[in-house]
Amino acid sequence: MKITQFVGKRDWALAIVAVAGIVVQVFLDLKVPDYMQQITSIIVGDDPQMGDVLREGMLMISCALGSMIATVLVAFCVAVDGSHLARHMRSALFEKIMSFSMTEFNRFTAPSLITRTTNDIQQIQMFVIIGLQALVRSPIMAVWAISKIAGRNGTWTAATAIAVVILLVLLGVIMGLAMPKMMRMQRITDDLNRVTREHLSGLRVIRAYRAQKFHTKRFEYTNDELTDTNMYIMKAMALLMPALNVLMSGLSLSIYALGAVMINGAATPDEEILLFSQMIVFSAYAMQVVGAFMTLTFVFIFFPRARVAYRRVREVIQTEPLIHDGTVVDGPAEGVSPGTVTFEDVTFRFPDADDDALRNVSFTARPGQTVALIGSTGSGKSSIINLIPRLFDVREGRVLVDGVDVREWKQSALRDRIGYVAQTATLFTGTIASNIDLGESAHDITPADIVAAAKTSYSDEFISQKEDGYASKVVRGGANFSGGQKQRLSIARAVARQPEILIFDDSFSALDFKTDRGVRENLDEFAADATKLIVAQRIGTVRGADQILVVDRGRVVGQGTHDELMASNPVYQEIAYSQLSEEELA
Repeated sequence: MKITQFVGKRDWALAIVAVAGIVVQVFLDLKVPDYMQQITSIIVGDDPQMGDVLREGMLMISCALGSMIATVLVAFCVAVDGSHLARHMRSALFEKIMSFSMTEFNRFTAPSLITRTTNDIQQIQMFVIIGLQALVRSPIMAVWAISKIAGRNGTWTAATAIAVVILLVLLGVIMGLAMPKMMRMQRITDDLNRVTREHLSGLRVIRAYRAQKFHTKRFEYTNDELTDTNMYIMKAMALLMPALNVLMSGLSLSIYALGAVMINGAATPDEEILLFSQMIVFSAYAMQVVGAFMTLTFVFIFFPRARVAYRRVREVIQTEPLIHDGTVVDGPAEGVSPGTVTFEDVTFRFPDADDDALRNVSFTARPGQTVALIGSTGSGKSSIINLIPRLFDVREGRVLVDGVDVREWKQSALRDRIGYVAQTATLFTGTIASNIDLGESAHDITPADIVAAAKTSYSDEFISQKEDGYASKVVRGGANFSGGQKQRLSIARAVARQPEILIFDDSFSALDFKTDRGVRENLDEFAADATKLIVAQRIGTVRGADQILVVDRGRVVGQGTHDELMASNPVYQEIAYSQLSEEELA
């Protein structure tokens, strides 16, 4: 990834204007000492004329004003360029994250991706606005100023060269101490983001268990690490500016002391006047040379963190998702009914895991059927259904939708056929209607579809009680709704798409038995032709399914109806008797 790919034509034009402005600014700044020399020569001359002094002074002030205007223009151009660059990088980063499978998402983690999208790009933006401006201006100023004083006086030139060498050594030592700490800052920021996010999202649990002290200590540990690292960097930088001021003062003193010696040894008054005026000009140019190197300190301050930030952003953007798009957009395959889901000897392992999560799973779910998956926690139920919308890819075997391997489907076409309700119900900021009519699908969702879907999921019961109905606001994360309400709205969202396949990943857990039964009965009517796959923990949720898969330790150890499994499957019997009595199961 090259950073130039985020720079548009307009930004290049502004960059050219900024460079031209810097050249003009340097030229005008370096003209000021020339006028100072003229003014000095006039004042110490035999017949000084105030008019001549005012003329040269006005020219000097004009140069200063022109330099100020050029500086403002350059600042405006680099600010616009920096803002545009940050915007384009954020857009590219967000689009890449949206293309990630769960494998890449879990690899980077949400706190790290948030930090890269915000803090890291801000570091790059600040470097472009401040660092690059200094990086362009300083060499131009240094070279131009050195060319102005080169050959004028060997003694003063030697003193300036010694000051520059000392300055470079000082910068090298301080950066050598601070650089490793600067590179750690982003990792620590990730950790602080992660800890803060975890604590805030679990605030209710922390309060319920009176664990504030424990979690405050966890936060303080990371906070102290960030503070200590930042303090170390600031201490190193605190030495830099005073040392540079001492160096500049020492250089000025050296130039004037050496000048005094040379003026004292001058043979004629005219030679004394010439040396005096040259000393004034040389001192100004020498300050410009040293000042140019001082300006580079901004580059050293911003560059290490900007470099680390750029690497982290580039790492995300250059990461290729493991799940690649197929080419199939239409189906089903010949002789296969729309909505048919088939698992053929599927084996799956999570990335970096030591063992398979699923082994040799085979079954077929047909249109109009309800297929339920039940098993103990961690048995692999969710892993099975997450392979259908291709949130992960199989290790061995095949998952077929409409008779086509999901790896051959174009992902958008595949997911248009699926209504998916995740284990954790998620609502987004907006309205109830916008949360039901979410995203794009092959079916254009109408207001009537939204109402019908809400009725199917029993969401209309609480929506009708709200003053604004379907226009009622949903705050971030759906915090103004209960767990059961969020689950019902998530079910309505899936139903409104009228997909071929409906997937419910333990999506009835927050519903009472009456609502659970009512929603399933409505689904049988409203989505009678769809293939329905339900992951559940309750026997009452799965007992009416056309086919029940009993999952244990990544394998399907039983397959059949409720009555068939009660008669022959020990794992299913154990689950059933742990929840209901023999009379209730009869």
